[in-house]
Amino acid sequence: MAYIKRAAEDSIIRISKMFPVLLVTGPRQVGKTTLLQKLAETEMETGIKRKYVTLDDPDARYLAKRDPALFLQRYSPPVLIDEIQYATELFPYIKMSVDHSKQKGDFWLTGSQVFRLMKNVSESLAGRVGIINLLGLSDAEIYGTPSKPFSTDAKHLMSRLSAAKPRGLNEIYQRIFKGSMPEIYADKKIDWEIYYRSYVDTYLQRDIRDLAQVADEMQFYNFMTIVAAHTSKPVVYEELAGAAGISAPTAKKWLSILVSSHIIALVQPYHNNALKRVVKMPLLHFLDTGLAAYLLRWGNPEALEKGAMSGAIFESYVFSEIYKSYWNAGKEPPVFYYRDKDQKEIDLLIYQNGVLSPIEIKKAASPGQSAIKNFHVLDPVRTEEPFCGLETLNVEIGNGSVICMAADLLPIDEKNWQVPVWLI
Repeated sequence: MAYIKRAAEDSIIRISKMFPVLLVTGPRQVGKTTLLQKLAETEMETGIKRKYVTLDDPDARYLAKRDPALFLQRYSPPVLIDEIQYATELFPYIKMSVDHSKQKGDFWLTGSQVFRLMKNVSESLAGRVGIINLLGLSDAEIYGTPSKPFSTDAKHLMSRLSAAKPRGLNEIYQRIFKGSMPEIYADKKIDWEIYYRSYVDTYLQRDIRDLAQVADEMQFYNFMTIVAAHTSKPVVYEELAGAAGISAPTAKKWLSILVSSHIIALVQPYHNNALKRVVKMPLLHFLDTGLAAYLLRWGNPEALEKGAMSGAIFESYVFSEIYKSYWNAGKEPPVFYYRDKDQKEIDLLIYQNGVLSPIEIKKAASPGQSAIKNFHVLDPVRTEEPFCGLETLNVEIGNGSVICMAADLLPIDEKNWQVPVWLI
């Protein structure tokens, strides 16, 4: 299969030079191993020969768990250890190894079951490990355009016009329906439905069954489907629990598993002292729209585009592209959303460097002024009064974007722009 160049390559190389241990996490089958093996091939040109071992291999796993010291003699650094969550007994020995050698990039690790992994990493390798979260393919990777963290700044958006290729409604929904799994794009012969069925079966059988709190795989599958139907909506645990036939605490626990597996992301509401009526519920987004489409039984892109989930899944697609643009750059996504008790909403807020930038997402070709009608609710954060004279707490309101199906990048007013979805 053809290798698709990943936007995270530069971040991985940079972090490997900063830490003795590099950990690449993310959902199953997003290309973690393929990416690191490709970078290991490049390393060989500089004389570095990195060993490779996968703990999917029962013999290797048995040795790693029974005798970690002997395992690390056999697979001495520099080494790439795949699916490290299957033998967390290795972590104390990896710590001893890197403390002794003090070599950057000695260990490259991958892990899919983040909910089993991160506690052991934080306890054993604190200060010694750099972490990259790899998700499915982004538009930049699929279409071969430069990948940079998304910004609403007009100069940033205009600089992308020369690189991005315009896409129409049908092509965009084909992309949304197809999803983000690299194998689907690398191998044209793969059947979409069979692929996602296998993916879900693998996730349920290999990850979920290992967790004591999930006794019924089919009930969890039903819960995943219900969560997919709630993409781009605020989380109400009682509502999810009632639909799935489980308790609210179980719904909360299962949702945390989906978050830890990078199947979904929860977006926290933005709040500060100046905004008094903000609701506190997080917003839910499925990160792979292809997986969401499969779970909800949409059979083709045309049906998805015309169906009841069309707007919600478009919103999650836009969110996931913005979210991935930060992860791929090795940065924590600075994303929030706004919703208050008066039902005023802003789909997405980017908050960094003291600047708050509002984003509205509309499946429309000409959304117009009405799309930015709620941006004014942020005005109180610019004034000094709510902060009792502490002007350092003031927030600047940056440029706003309405990401939509428009054919061109155009200003709505002096602060806000209509942004074609293919430009993000």
